[in-house]
Amino acid sequence: MKTRFLHSTPPGSPSPPRSALLAWFDNAAAPAATVADKHIDWLRVAPFLALHLGCLAVWWVGWSWTAVTVAAVLYATRMFAVTGFYHRYFSHRAFRTSRFMQFVFAAIGATAVQRGPLWWASQHRHHHAHSDDEHDAHSPHHHGFLWAHSGWFMARENFRTRDEMVQDLARYPELRFLDRFDALVPALFAASLYVLGEWLAAARPQLGTDGLQLLVWGFCISTVALYHATFTINSLAHSVGRRRYATRDASRNNWWLALLTCGEGWHNNHHHFPGSARQGFFWWEIDFTFYGLKFLSWLGLIWDLKPVPVAIRNARRIA
Repeated sequence: MKTRFLHSTPPGSPSPPRSALLAWFDNAAAPAATVADKHIDWLRVAPFLALHLGCLAVWWVGWSWTAVTVAAVLYATRMFAVTGFYHRYFSHRAFRTSRFMQFVFAAIGATAVQRGPLWWASQHRHHHAHSDDEHDAHSPHHHGFLWAHSGWFMARENFRTRDEMVQDLARYPELRFLDRFDALVPALFAASLYVLGEWLAAARPQLGTDGLQLLVWGFCISTVALYHATFTINSLAHSVGRRRYATRDASRNNWWLALLTCGEGWHNNHHHFPGSARQGFFWWEIDFTFYGLKFLSWLGLIWDLKPVPVAIRNARRIA
């Protein structure tokens, strides 16, 4: 069944404007949505849309090598936080770390503006429980490509954290705080980029940047690129690529998606054995996130990275 991508707010909707506005700052203020409420709350997702519009400001602020470099570094850093920690740690517990490092990388991941760590993990665990069936929030085979790519992210039914899926993480009040006030870290991050740019304009004018330019490149452009690179795993990685393993879903391995997402493109591998810290099962399958996790393990900041057992790696192969 295809789900319509564009919906206006229907009469009698349980999400009045005031609640939608309050939910920008405090998720607890949002009214409960029904499980099947696939309508997009345009007011509530206005900040998400504003980030995309903010990219157009590049025509006014211009560019500099400084701004482009900052955008690229922030893309890579935040992609690692999302893929290594939001995904492999919080969602799958593929390694262990201290409570302090858990919070540090949860906060870095929050700068990617993909909501809080509990929300992210709960949605992803739900995806694995229902991958490509009618209950999967972002299956392109049941809801269409556009919905799988980004429509689901704006749907009322998916705003809430699925608390029942993350009871192991919800015992940490600092993680619950990041989840409830998920706009706080991005707002502080954006403000910091602006202040940094203004300082550089005064102290290092030869770098050719300023506050607005760093805000547009380092926050808007870098974040929107992160959004759509991450979203390709929901849409394209379940549609385009090769299947090595006979999983019950339509997951695919795709090398160029792996490059774009620091290793997440080995998606059929991942659905075959989700608990591994490494998604590129073979040496030629580039997995930058795993290399970063391995480096952190050498520093003693994380430990007990779960490998792929040889028996599992060789099981259920179809290619």
